Amino acid sequence: MTEPHDAVEVIIAKRGGDPLTDSQIDWVVDAYTRGVVRDEQMSALAMAILLNGMSRHEISRWTDAMISSGERMDLSAISRPTADKHSTGGVGDKITLPLAPLVAACGVAVPQLSGRGLGHTGGTLDKLEAIPGWRAAISNEEFHAQLESVGAVICAAGAGLAPADKKLYALRDVTGTVEAIPLIASSIMSKKIAEGSGALVLDVKVGTGAFMKDLAKARELAETMVALGTDAGTNTVALLTDMSTPLGLTAGNALEVTESVEVLAGGGPADVVELTLALAREMLAGAGKSDVDPAEVLASGAAMDAWKAMIAAQGGDPDATLPVARENHVVTAPADGVLTRLDAMAVGLAAWRLGAGRAALGDPVQAGAGVVWHARPGDTVTAGQPLMTLHTDEPERFERALAALDGGYDVSPAGTPYEATPLIIDRISAG
Repeated sequence: MTEPHDAVEVIIAKRGGDPLTDSQIDWVVDAYTRGVVRDEQMSALAMAILLNGMSRHEISRWTDAMISSGERMDLSAISRPTADKHSTGGVGDKITLPLAPLVAACGVAVPQLSGRGLGHTGGTLDKLEAIPGWRAAISNEEFHAQLESVGAVICAAGAGLAPADKKLYALRDVTGTVEAIPLIASSIMSKKIAEGSGALVLDVKVGTGAFMKDLAKARELAETMVALGTDAGTNTVALLTDMSTPLGLTAGNALEVTESVEVLAGGGPADVVELTLALAREMLAGAGKSDVDPAEVLASGAAMDAWKAMIAAQGGDPDATLPVARENHVVTAPADGVLTRLDAMAVGLAAWRLGAGRAALGDPVQAGAGVVWHARPGDTVTAGQPLMTLHTDEPERFERALAALDGGYDVSPAGTPYEATPLIIDRISAG
């Protein structure tokens, strides 16, 4: 086979700041997937993209090429409208767990292909695997049947979905090009567009515990992804949400499942409920169901019924007792006063070091490990009261977890004014 381009030509074009042609983009993504373009060549191109950027058209074409490297899911046979949600990841971000069954209970099908955690951010599949019997891997036939009967599926993506992304993602991780917004956006959106949902809501986190720590960069990423979804014909919006303080009161797999069930039962932390309802409203609007009030559906118990059906359909026992870590350690408040800061990154690192996360893909995780915090910024605390409880099966992990938390929270004198950052910072749409 005679190749229509060569890798060096494409690298030099982008290195010089020239826009890549459609033909160059289509070829280089396909040729990299086939092994014709080598890793070192794609590394050079990724760095050129990081340094020189891409136009909206280039990113859209690059995303199309990533999608074309694999299969597209066809959800046209599903009898109700479809909507999906993607979060860029954070600490205590268990929102998918109550959100998917809630939206399903509102009459919209949710085909949620999720991932595993890496580093300080937890993975949705890791959380659900804390439930005895639940399985992440299901066949396409099971996927469609469950989406029709239950209305919600949370599962692992199959190998056939955007295989170019899987290969390029691993390369970016070891070449200092993870931060390239065109490559982040096309990585996320190639999989989400290939998934075939009619509507997509993006939860783009910003703050110390988020991948994007800078508001301007987070906004650029959100705008880029909304444009990609719009160009592909998917009704796409994004919410910019705060991730300087961890979400809810727990970080850890079984701990977050328990908190999610509390939300479905009508309780749970106010911030988790707020974000779940905000994202649900966006998903329902995108699917043409703006007339349904998710708060009323949540209060009715219908979302809990959908949760139990969703878990049972994938082999899980929704009523089973969840794993509990064998050891715990209590961190107490150092003084009387007001908790004015609880750093999401510090909490996320502590949970990771306790065994709730993994350093490399394939590492095992502890279902019961993690952190529970007993106060949130703005709360009054007294010296010696429990501030956080650390959970792990391996007590030798406590030392490094405590080191992660050192300097990760502030208790200020009583009366110190505290102004909370809004959880939802902005909404970005194609308009």
